[in-house]
Amino acid sequence: MHGYGSYVLKRVGQFVLVVFIGISITFFVTHLTPIDPVETTISASAAFGSTSPEAIEMLRESLRELYGTEGGIVQQYVGFWSRVIVGDFGPSLSAFPTPVSELIGRALPWTIGLLVTATLIAWVLGNFLGGLAGYYRSSRLLRLAGVIAMGLHPIPYYIVAFVILILFAFLWPVFPLSGGYRMNLAPGWNLEFILSVIWHSILPALSLIVVGLGSWFMGMRALVSNIVTEDYVQYADLAGVPQNRVMTRYVMRNALVPQLTGLAMSLGAIFNGAVITEEVFGYPGVGALLIDAVHAGDYSLVLGITTISIVSVAAAVLIIDLAYPLLDPRVRLG
Repeated sequence: MHGYGSYVLKRVGQFVLVVFIGISITFFVTHLTPIDPVETTISASAAFGSTSPEAIEMLRESLRELYGTEGGIVQQYVGFWSRVIVGDFGPSLSAFPTPVSELIGRALPWTIGLLVTATLIAWVLGNFLGGLAGYYRSSRLLRLAGVIAMGLHPIPYYIVAFVILILFAFLWPVFPLSGGYRMNLAPGWNLEFILSVIWHSILPALSLIVVGLGSWFMGMRALVSNIVTEDYVQYADLAGVPQNRVMTRYVMRNALVPQLTGLAMSLGAIFNGAVITEEVFGYPGVGALLIDAVHAGDYSLVLGITTISIVSVAAAVLIIDLAYPLLDPRVRLG
């Protein structure tokens, strides 16, 4: 147990270092862009009427203090970390004076609900069908499923998304074209709103499932195909162990360990898929919020979303690292 405690400390240290470096790079990239949010805000304010130079200068000083852009880049960097540690990303520049954390809090449930659900469904279906295809290699139906999976896997996600959108929202308009729920419907925890949210999420979820299912299918099929040739599986078959037990307990259970790693990585990196998904389907999540923030030059919002993404991916990797020695004793703790 002492060895595992040392292992945990090392992995936590790596987690902190990765988060620190990732967020620092994001800070410097956004702050070295030619867009000045203070001057952008002043220009927008001045467009509504003439303002005296004294009033503009007072506004500029107030905005620099509010946005944390006072002093040099080092001073801004120190001030940024002092706010980030307590979860304060400041006000949004494009939706002033709404705090960045509030905007992200509104959009985050949409992204998590859609992408986590779609990822889990694709993972379960892909691994189940891939496991069957790898174990029952003579099945023609499962071979056909493998051909379809191999054909869908290399197609870029946005192509699949657009095809599904054209088929089921234009040519055969059975599903909504965009949005997270029906227009003029007040959000709330009632059956009408929940059904509307589910109905609007079918197309974006379907596109994610179709693309993700292929990779999980092929990965699981390859793992199972290798495991069925192992000596302990052959011995179980010769000993008369029921085939269903051999497949579930001896084969698929062992093959799921690396697939669980992939699932944790996919869940940690859901924000990567959120950008394209929500932009194509007009879904009100973090991805759409990030696109709007980039177009508006709102780097406070960009930094907030990017920080959450970096922490989530790093946390997923940390969880995998900590769980591996418990799941597989062959993993070294050094």
